[in-house]
Amino acid sequence: MTSPTILVLGKSGQLASALADQGSGNVVSIGRPDFDLAVPDASQRLLEAFRPAAVINAAAYTAVDRAESEPELAFALNRDGPATLAKACSRAGVPLIHVSTDCVFDGTKDGAYHEADIPRPINIYGASKRAGERAVLDAMPSALVVRTSWTFGPQGESFVTRLLALAQGRDSLTIVGDQHGKPTYAPALAEALLIFAHGMIGGSKTGGLMHLAGETALSRAEQAQIILDLARKRGGSWAKVTPIPSSAHPTAARRPLNAVLDCSLAAKRGIALGPFRRDIDIVLDRLLGPTASTQYQQPELSRTS
Repeated sequence: MTSPTILVLGKSGQLASALADQGSGNVVSIGRPDFDLAVPDASQRLLEAFRPAAVINAAAYTAVDRAESEPELAFALNRDGPATLAKACSRAGVPLIHVSTDCVFDGTKDGAYHEADIPRPINIYGASKRAGERAVLDAMPSALVVRTSWTFGPQGESFVTRLLALAQGRDSLTIVGDQHGKPTYAPALAEALLIFAHGMIGGSKTGGLMHLAGETALSRAEQAQIILDLARKRGGSWAKVTPIPSSAHPTAARRPLNAVLDCSLAAKRGIALGPFRRDIDIVLDRLLGPTASTQYQQPELSRTS
């Protein structure tokens, strides 16, 4: 008996790549130029062509700073495209998981953000993603919208690869120390999404909003120093990290200072992602090679009781 096909929208991103790797033969990934969320009838034609048992939308406009000067494109890809997709999935009776972001919050809360907290995005990217959440759930209330945070992995560009490149030939680096979040290992997130997708195929009622991110809350500066300290053990670049306020490193788009997501709902549903140090060790093993004392293998996803 063949496994049901899960269609992943997005192909080159960290999460989409991880979904393809985790899903083996029953995951079909498609992205540009073969599929474009901005094309109005693309979703309907895609469902008719593949007839999937479930869809995971990992495609998005993710250029946070550039979105400030390209709001129409950001909303087209992050709101309008997902809305059309959700309507097509609803008509076809196909379960849908839509991936969103911690950037829907303004970062002023004292403590982790719960699903019930009111979103107040402070940049165009966050506003477009929040509009996409609402559009998806309005069109298909049974869809599952998963907010995640600070995704990294062994494939493609990420904070990890940019940091390692930045540290080359440097003794010290300044990194913002007042932005906090939960770094999320892309392969573990992919495995969790596939578990939820198979559950929805089987009739599980898991729709609505859910937060799913790594276990460890860190500042960007703390995250950077851990990465560089572990990289040095592998012969990679190292520098001393000095925390600075975000005001000293202005960007086109403001970032929420607190992007920490409360993931207790996911834990109640049986899934909890792992600690940052373990996951970054796995990534650095892939990027730089293992140390003599660490030969890490892919960990099993934590299942909560």
